[in-house]
Amino acid sequence: MAGICGITKEGKKEEINQMLDDLEHRGGLGRKVIETNGVTLGIVYPEAQKNLVGCQNFHCIEDAIGDLQYARVCFTKDSITLERDPLGITPIYFGHDTEGTLYFASEVKALIDFTSYVNQVPPGHKYNGVRTSRYYELKKQPPTQESAKYIAKKLFRYLDKAVVKFIKLDHEPTGCWLSGGLDSSMVAALANSHLKKLYTFSVGLKESPDILAAREVANYLQTEHIEHIVTFNELLEMLPQVIYHLESFDALLVRSSIMNFIVAEKAAKYVNSVFSGEGADELFAGYAYLKSDEFPNLTDELIDITNRLHDTALQRVDRSATAHGIVAYVPFLDSDVVNFAFCIPEQYKIRNNIEKWILRKAMEEYLPKSIVHRTKAKFWKGAGVEEKISHYIEKQISDQEFVKERELMNGWLLNTKEELFYYRLFQDKFGELKELDWIGRTKGAPRL
Repeated sequence: MAGICGITKEGKKEEINQMLDDLEHRGGLGRKVIETNGVTLGIVYPEAQKNLVGCQNFHCIEDAIGDLQYARVCFTKDSITLERDPLGITPIYFGHDTEGTLYFASEVKALIDFTSYVNQVPPGHKYNGVRTSRYYELKKQPPTQESAKYIAKKLFRYLDKAVVKFIKLDHEPTGCWLSGGLDSSMVAALANSHLKKLYTFSVGLKESPDILAAREVANYLQTEHIEHIVTFNELLEMLPQVIYHLESFDALLVRSSIMNFIVAEKAAKYVNSVFSGEGADELFAGYAYLKSDEFPNLTDELIDITNRLHDTALQRVDRSATAHGIVAYVPFLDSDVVNFAFCIPEQYKIRNNIEKWILRKAMEEYLPKSIVHRTKAKFWKGAGVEEKISHYIEKQISDQEFVKERELMNGWLLNTKEELFYYRLFQDKFGELKELDWIGRTKGAPRL
């Protein structure tokens, strides 16, 4: 996605250019700085968004992919409104300087030199310069009474239409991050049916499950497949760069982002945009823990974890792509797909102890059976990372160091030595920040 920033004063081109320097990776094709209606604005944009970003009649600047993924800033001489898409696919942050001037940007790194307290606009919210208000809320829907067979076919049509929406916005070449799991394989199959040529990309340690499964899917679909085998040393070397772009030290988020970051780097050599399968696990109950008796009301938990995506998986997707100047499309989070997903009865999401049962049903004619029925694996596990990083870190940080350093200036306690290791790298990039409320932390992350 593009990078946008602004200051609610004119005559701030020097500051805006400094902010754009911090967002340059989100662009690559062009840069604009504009003064109008009492504000100074900046934008950098990539090839895939050259016709989709910019100022509209000098009253709005936005980072948008159609009406599905956007961060939008609208303004007059007397008012300004920051707006974020319903599920938070596209980021936007803001803060004020000591004089009360509003600064905003797509990433925090562009703000920390100008404001000591950073906020993010939450998904489905608007900020008017004074207060934040909600315009969208994910809610339970009355369950449909249709048959499972009909629901599966309808779900397939909604997902297919969502993929087509993005293809219409784009120009080939287009790619897909392919882990070989059900979600990314499904998106690849749908995109492949509408494109003359689809690139697929996978990464992992040698003979990792994801590498092998992605290879099987690519062969089945006859895509232009690019795979990259990484070494453990390569993962360690990549960590500082990953944390800089990710702007987080959350252990599970960082761990899952390393491979995503590498696959995005490889994809950028071939395409301007990629499809991602994010969102399916949250909508269709793809996590093993959801099968336990602790969640008698499955839909409530799915709504909760979907509302957390902006701080976790969607942040990973956005930062991995934009670090390399490409755009990532997330068709599972299309509004029609999301609305329909929460109309599907719970018993069709987990059935016979099989997670994402209805999604598997929808794709059983379009993918190999081994992929349709493949068990869900965390991205970092499927790519072969497993616990290698945490075991390495255990040897780098003593128990005494962990006890001494685990409490941060804002009172947070770091959960594990792995998180402390990432926090040290974070601190090297951003300094010791007193305020960290804009950083999300994974629900249920392991402790000590």
